[in-house]
This record gives sequence, C-alpha cells and structure tokens, in this order.
Amino acid sequence: MNHDFWILDTDILLRALMNEDSVSGSALKKARETGTLLVSTQIASEYFNVFSRPKFERYISLETRLAFIENIISNALMVEPVEKITACRDPKDDMFLELAVTAEASCIISGDEDLLVLHPFSGISIVSAGDFLKLF
Repeated sequence: MNHDFWILDTDILLRALMNEDSVSGSALKKARETGTLLVSTQIASEYFNVFSRPKFERYISLETRLAFIENIISNALMVEPVEKITACRDPKDDMFLELAVTAEASCIISGDEDLLVLHPFSGISIVSAGDFLKLF
C-alpha cells in the first residue's frame, strides 16, 4: 500500500489557523485526511517559535495558537533527518528539505518562494496549498 507523507511549512499552518476555510485551511484538512503529516524536532521548534510571536496576539490568543500547533505535532509522525542539505537560498528552509528526503515525503506544501522554486527536489513535489488541492 502506498502511503502519502506531507510536510507543511509554518506559513501554511499559520494561515490555516487564521482561517480554516482558506486555501491553506483546506490543504491542511486534505493532508490530514489523505496521509500523514511529518515533523522533525527542528521543525516543531520552528512552529512553536513562530506561533508564539506576540504580533499574532491581536488575531488569535497564544493559548489557541499553542493548542493548535501542539495538536499538529502530536498527530504527526516525528522523523529526524539523517542528511544535511544546503540547497535552499534561505538556509532556514533547508530543514524542510532534510525531513522530506529522509522520510521520502510525497510533498512539501509551502507558500515560501524560496522552497517553491526548488520544485521538484529529489523527486519530491514542492507546491503551494492551491496546487496541492488540485494535484493530490
């Protein structure tokens, strides 16, 4: 049986939380229904760091943001990358590529142009939330 593994970048998750009916919200829902979300320790740390930023307080409480990201992480498969990759023009985004390659992910869903320009990367699709909904 073929199983799909999805990686969602931080921006997609933030947009999904802000509006569950958005394209990002629909992509998150579809990813959860059709496969398994992947996360690494480094990516989980990034999620918590970004979701804890005070600038989002005026939109959604810290408690709600942390509960959301804790739910994402606790329902994802934790995989630690075994290979160091330096391919992205923004080095902070290499962690998504490292996880994807190690776990043989089906797709990285991202709104980040630094990742999107690498599509496909080592045979792994890197697509926007809208393209994910159309393609998968």
